[in-house]
Amino acid sequence: MSKLTRRTAFGALGAAAALPAAAAAPTWRRGVEGQRTADLGDGTFLNPIVAGDRPDPTILKDGSDYYMTFSSFEAYPGVVIWHSRDLVNWAPITAALKTPIGSVWACELIRHNGRYYIYIPARYPDRRSIYVIWADDIRGPWSEPIDLKLPAHIDPGHAVGEDGKRYLFLSGGDRVRLTDDGLSTDGPVEHVYDPWRYPADWDVEGFAPEGPKITRHGDWFYQITAVGGTAGPPTGHMVIVARSRSIHGPWENCPHNPVVRTVSRDEKWWSRGHATLVEGPAGDWWMVYHGYENGFWTLGRQCLLDPIEWTTDGWFRAKGGDLSKPLRKPRGGKPGPHGLAFSDDFTVSKLGVQWGFADPAPDELARVRFDNALVLTARGTAPKDSPPLTFIAPDQAYEVEVDIEIPADGSAGILLFYDKQLYCGLSFNQTAFVTHQYGIERGRPANPNGRRMRIRMKNDRHIVTFHTSPDGRTWTKFDRQMEVSGYHHNVRGGFMALRPALFAAGRGEARFRRLIYRALP
Repeated sequence: MSKLTRRTAFGALGAAAALPAAAAAPTWRRGVEGQRTADLGDGTFLNPIVAGDRPDPTILKDGSDYYMTFSSFEAYPGVVIWHSRDLVNWAPITAALKTPIGSVWACELIRHNGRYYIYIPARYPDRRSIYVIWADDIRGPWSEPIDLKLPAHIDPGHAVGEDGKRYLFLSGGDRVRLTDDGLSTDGPVEHVYDPWRYPADWDVEGFAPEGPKITRHGDWFYQITAVGGTAGPPTGHMVIVARSRSIHGPWENCPHNPVVRTVSRDEKWWSRGHATLVEGPAGDWWMVYHGYENGFWTLGRQCLLDPIEWTTDGWFRAKGGDLSKPLRKPRGGKPGPHGLAFSDDFTVSKLGVQWGFADPAPDELARVRFDNALVLTARGTAPKDSPPLTFIAPDQAYEVEVDIEIPADGSAGILLFYDKQLYCGLSFNQTAFVTHQYGIERGRPANPNGRRMRIRMKNDRHIVTFHTSPDGRTWTKFDRQMEVSGYHHNVRGGFMALRPALFAAGRGEARFRRLIYRALP
């Protein structure tokens, strides 16, 4: 049997663990604000376990608790930590990173000797490194970032060797030793592993070995790595594994690689990869990784859960197939709350954990205060130079409605924001509406409502419409609609997602009241 055929057969075995297909396509339960929820309430779940842009998951089992965080890129506060007791229902508990250090990529969340650490690769256009923050309580306070001075690598993976020493495994098959306190490096970066390579005729974005995660199981250290590129062709990203009896190698590549890969553009989940292994509540084993939802690049890479089993030859295989069907939940877990509400009346003087400024200046949080409204100091002239306040949408279709009062010498509005070169939305000043499309201003029709109005933005599977109201009762459809399916990474780069956002430009202060989020069927 050829290697390619053997890999295909091995993957087909995993598909058998999925439950039998129903007559109709499976769908999610609906939770808070109608948001889709993975837990189907009958002992099964349907991926994603955390919907929306939650890429590069790093997961920590801490007794009966599980904690997970994701790449937060240019959003601050960032590195939001989520909590679960059953691996399926997740709720955010805190944002660990407050100080901007650049665009945050794949982190590593661990606990060592009773202390929590997050290793964070971050990059500005002119400088990049890997940082570490720490806390004695998972809920914080978290320390300020400490620069480990590792400018040439991303995606740290922490490990403790049989020698008791701490290491960070890095992109490209490299590694560096850490000091015992984990707060600085202890020696040079060294190359320790040559990852498995896929057949040359596969359609991938590029080799790009990244995201190494180390799991010790039995007598082996397992190194799980992503190759094939994060986006690009839907069949590119994949999960490979190698093992060694010593943290120092040599590393033996799995004969069944890749253990996870999207093999067809017809699958539900594209570009599946970047995995971490985790033991379930009852001792069974799972992988968390990310993938793009077919047809919804705009939602970013979403967090997926895949059951695995250890095989008699000391490797493991994925059992969830292509993850398009419901799977049995992990045994022994305790369900808890899932997700979070985005709706906010802004009467509590605290910025909710869902909010983050896009690409902020160091003083950006000082723009926010509360006075029975979210009061946002205006800055710049447009979203391209006025960092908006954003949140991550988890649904294919939704509405966001908010009351906006503009400053006397400025403008404010609501957006779907990818980055400062690509966004769309509707804002207004005292005399005119301003239409934003493709990251530019497209029109200035007259504003009949003055300095305050309510705006409803609907994104119905990439068809975007706006309604305005002077009183919240009488609504007028705005005479420009948009289609935004191309507002994503494969068009623009940057690895992010299309996020609802609020912004204020000019001078003075804008006030936002009674924001309502509704998921649509």
